Amino acid sequence: MPTRGVVYVHSTPLAVCAHVEWAIARVLTAPVNLHWTAQPVEAGARRTECSWTGRPGTGAELAAALRQWPMLRFEITEDPSPGVDGERFMYVPGRGLFRATMGAAGDIQLGEDRLRSIMESARAPEALAHALDRALGTAWDAELEPYRYAGDGAPVTLLTRVG
Repeated sequence: MPTRGVVYVHSTPLAVCAHVEWAIARVLTAPVNLHWTAQPVEAGARRTECSWTGRPGTGAELAAALRQWPMLRFEITEDPSPGVDGERFMYVPGRGLFRATMGAAGDIQLGEDRLRSIMESARAPEALAHALDRALGTAWDAELEPYRYAGDGAPVTLLTRVG
């Protein structure tokens, strides 16, 4: 059963745009021609977004392919599908890749075992708050937020995985 998701490349140098398209095309095994626009938050950078359709796990493959360029800022979502949780990936230079389970409404889900582990290891309320912020990807969200607003109203490309 196929699933779908979105790739948001929030910022990349112009010289890397073609490499990003090739990486996405390799994962989707289909030609990719994205519409790139200027990223007003970062002078000289470009941004794009595309919806994709493919088998479950495609979001992780896309994240692995794009993290090869450490100067990118990107976000990838994969919707839940029958028997498979959705996922959200965020990448910020210097911070690395964040990966979390995503519910049907797009919110990050923390499982019971993960919550119990966080509560057990936190020695003070501040430590608990810090651990929960990390588990929810708060720092990644904060760094990507200005880049997200710059994409409001930008064109979206639709892609489908072949095979």
